[in-house]
Amino acid sequence: MNNDFFKQYSSEIIGSLLCLFAGILSGYLSHTGDTTWYQTLHKSDFNPPLWAFIPVWTVLYTMMGVALGKIWNYQNQNNNLLLLFMIQFTFNLAWAPLFFKMHRVDLALYDIILLWISLAILLILIIMAKNINALFMILLPCFLWITFIAALNLNIYQLNPESNNPSYLKLYENV
Repeated sequence: MNNDFFKQYSSEIIGSLLCLFAGILSGYLSHTGDTTWYQTLHKSDFNPPLWAFIPVWTVLYTMMGVALGKIWNYQNQNNNLLLLFMIQFTFNLAWAPLFFKMHRVDLALYDIILLWISLAILLILIIMAKNINALFMILLPCFLWITFIAALNLNIYQLNPESNNPSYLKLYENV
């Protein structure tokens, strides 16, 4: 029975492992656990504590992996879904290094806007496709979370204008 389960859901399992690994690697390389800089930022009252992001992202990366597996299975019907998934996932992985590693709140905001747009287009294409409603329901929580993260990023951008002017640009202000 276990062998049948793996055969039936192998692409979803592999997709989940790939997305989880990529997400963990992105977070690790971005030093998201280093909260010194993040704690100095002005944030709104609706900003959750940093520890709350880990379980949410773990679940969402798993769900994205299931979606990737399902899209892989449907790639003969609509190859654009796979391309759009990879585009949005690339933007997703780029956000943490921009925000946490480079401390570029502005670039992270632009990135998450592109992520939101690419994920919205992906969801629209999924709605237009036939017989893959489950895929929409799997990615909808990701879209809602990205919307929330975009709002947080925008809020931090607005509350911390000094973070939008990287130190290497400050060297040239008086020239």
